[in-house]
Amino acid sequence: MQAVTFAGVLGTIVGSFLNVVAYRLPRHESLVTPASHCPGCGTPVKPYDNIPVLSWLLLRGRCRSCGERISVRYPLVEALTGLLCVGAVLTHSSAAGISLSIVLILLVVPAAAIDLEHRIIPNLITVPGAALAIALGLALDPGGEPARLIGGAAAGGFLLVAALAYPGGMGMGDVKLAAMMGLFLGAAVAPAVLVALLAGTLVGAVIIARKGARAGRKTAVPFGPFLALGALVAVFAGHPLVDLYTNHFLH
Repeated sequence: MQAVTFAGVLGTIVGSFLNVVAYRLPRHESLVTPASHCPGCGTPVKPYDNIPVLSWLLLRGRCRSCGERISVRYPLVEALTGLLCVGAVLTHSSAAGISLSIVLILLVVPAAAIDLEHRIIPNLITVPGAALAIALGLALDPGGEPARLIGGAAAGGFLLVAALAYPGGMGMGDVKLAAMMGLFLGAAVAPAVLVALLAGTLVGAVIIARKGARAGRKTAVPFGPFLALGALVAVFAGHPLVDLYTNHFLH
């Protein structure tokens, strides 16, 4: 229970920082300075107004100084990150499984948020994330590292082929994100990519149904959030899905 509580509290606090990352990183701003401030009036946010989720609720989603509305995205990201970290602790039993899952969660959340708003997935997320995946894997589960390296190469290679074949539908940021995910998930990256493709196809079909074939095909939809969704599914059910497939179709 202590581990679950710690994961929830820490995840929510880190979720607050992920909001900063999602806002500042694509704008090429420092993640450290200046301190958190209202984007409307520039007033620094007081520590008691910077408590994840709770402060937003107490302030009713507005800046204390100028009254400008604060996006509901902020408490949602904080709460979601905390819940996902709790889920990772409850799902995995080993230090390697918990650590790799939580770090992956903390990487794909801002990647998805940035891609949704700016249509980019920064290298400052995927490249350090890949290095961190390898470092954690070697430190906590060296025996499983070959499978994770293969997963990274396979996922990145698969999306690279897709990006080269259909350059308008997928970018290199998606390729790097998929490769990074494989370095965390190993074989479980297969259902992650499958979920991403299915979700992307479903959303694309809905857009075409609403806008028509010609306008729908011209509508740009970022793929990063679908990859993030696939990563989250894989964190909680990836290896059981791989085992299910292996046991029923390969024997």
